[in-house]
Amino acid sequence: MCEKSEISCCSLRSEYDLKSLKVRNFGSERKSFGKTTIRLEPDVAEVFPNADTVNEALWFLIRVMQDNQVSALTKQSQNSSDGADKTS
Repeated sequence: MCEKSEISCCSLRSEYDLKSLKVRNFGSERKSFGKTTIRLEPDVAEVFPNADTVNEALWFLIRVMQDNQVSALTKQSQNSSDGADKTS
């Protein structure tokens, strides 16, 4: 007879393949299954209560940075075209 705390091969069906099973860890060391986990400093975590607020802030920052890059390129091309007009 099998003990309750142990799983023995007599209590499992033959089609179960336990060799392919993987043990999942719990806690901060567990596998994230494709999602990236980022640890925030405690003072930053107080401002951002969840992942959605962090993502919104980062998306906003990305848009601002991209807008600044576009405006910098526009100014640079205007300055170079102004210089070409003055020399001709």
